[in-house]
Amino acid sequence: MRARLGGPRPRTPAATGLTDTAHRIIQLNYGFQLLFNLLWWMPVFYAYQKEAGLSDGQIFGIQSIYYVAFCLLEIPTGLIADRIGTRNCLRAGAVVMTAANLAPVVSASYTGFLLHFLAIAAGRSLTSGAASAYLYDGLRAERCDEHYLRAEGTARALGLAAKVVCWPLVGPLMALAHPAPYLLSAASAAGSLACALLLPRLAGAEARADRGRGDGGRRGGAFLRDAGTALRCVASSPWLALLMVQGVAVFTLSRICQVNLFQPILLDHGIDEASHGGVLAAMTVAEAVASARPQWLSRRLPPVAWVSVLSLALAGTLAAMTLGGPWVVIALLCLFAAATGFAFPVQRKLINDAVPTHAPRATLLSVESIVDRAVCALAAIAAGAYLSAGRLDALLWHSALATAVLLGAFQLLLHSGVVACGDRDGDRAVPPQAGGHAGAGGTTSAEVGDGAPDLPDAGDASRRGTLEPHQTPRRPRTT
Repeated sequence: MRARLGGPRPRTPAATGLTDTAHRIIQLNYGFQLLFNLLWWMPVFYAYQKEAGLSDGQIFGIQSIYYVAFCLLEIPTGLIADRIGTRNCLRAGAVVMTAANLAPVVSASYTGFLLHFLAIAAGRSLTSGAASAYLYDGLRAERCDEHYLRAEGTARALGLAAKVVCWPLVGPLMALAHPAPYLLSAASAAGSLACALLLPRLAGAEARADRGRGDGGRRGGAFLRDAGTALRCVASSPWLALLMVQGVAVFTLSRICQVNLFQPILLDHGIDEASHGGVLAAMTVAEAVASARPQWLSRRLPPVAWVSVLSLALAGTLAAMTLGGPWVVIALLCLFAAATGFAFPVQRKLINDAVPTHAPRATLLSVESIVDRAVCALAAIAAGAYLSAGRLDALLWHSALATAVLLGAFQLLLHSGVVACGDRDGDRAVPPQAGGHAGAGGTTSAEVGDGAPDLPDAGDASRRGTLEPHQTPRRPRTT
């Protein structure tokens, strides 16, 4: 139908400041991120494995192996992305993820689930930084850099919205076909592969990858030098190391509760498996809203203090779950998710500000990720032992107490004067006395909380007395 005279003209990519290629890159990135991360089995995988005959020790042992595998693959897959190109890395990750989601359908056994999670670790590590790097390089090549943060945030929002819509359907779909969650996850991953195959070639970035394939020795030497520099940076910067330790509490509590203990907690309170998807969707909404509103945090506390306060809130919420009924537990889980949403972007910003200007930032972020997941691997083993003994309540209380002890030691070091912080050698760390919308990339979380938003420069924020959204794009991690 012909548009009426004088009516508004439809918006085109050019009208929004985007070239056709940039618009295509953004739209395909939306599709890839949404489909790749749409794991239909997430709300029911614990009960699914129990029905397959696995014990709590086996289930949590697999989770521990998964975390260790992710640690081992985190940095090497970044090197792979540099050698074969980010677009090819996304394609490889989507292929691996599709096969991973079919493993439990082929073999619903300990071996099948172990292979499933090992392949999930490989697929996620292949794409954890490559997706953001491809988007960043693609928009920069088209001179549309200013659209990067909005594109990342929208992709995250669409992915969360898809989970909110789909997860409540998992219970009814399993009643129709028991392996439906894994079949649908595999179909979603195959859809992400289709998006990756349609991504346009980035001439400059892929030319560098071509050179990398022919220059593996020197590139490998540079990789080792960067790794050594990163380790020396952590060893020589007690403030950065301390912030990494502080972040362990947030990551471990959120990951273990929202993924590993989510179903055992609900089942222990008599909440039917068919309702688990709806509860997880409500938690996802709570986390997304909190992640998008860091300005709701009072400016009376500095960011480093907010991370400690929110970590204690996570611990207290876990302990309180042992005292309430079903509806109270659901409300506490949503409160837990909201606290996680607030904490992740603040912690990530603190780490970024503590990294020296000329240090290998991506490698340092990988070091932090490895530390977090190594602790999660140990926590998963402990959780399996507690559940095997029927001591879920004791696990929640002991987790809360361990967090309180860790944060108490952190505060003692912070106020003892042993650890100095501030602007040194280009660092932008937050002085202890100074008072995200989901953003660019990655996972440290979560896999369920991956992609937390960027915050303002914490040092500047403390001087301005506010936590405003950060406006300056930052090069994403590529490992």
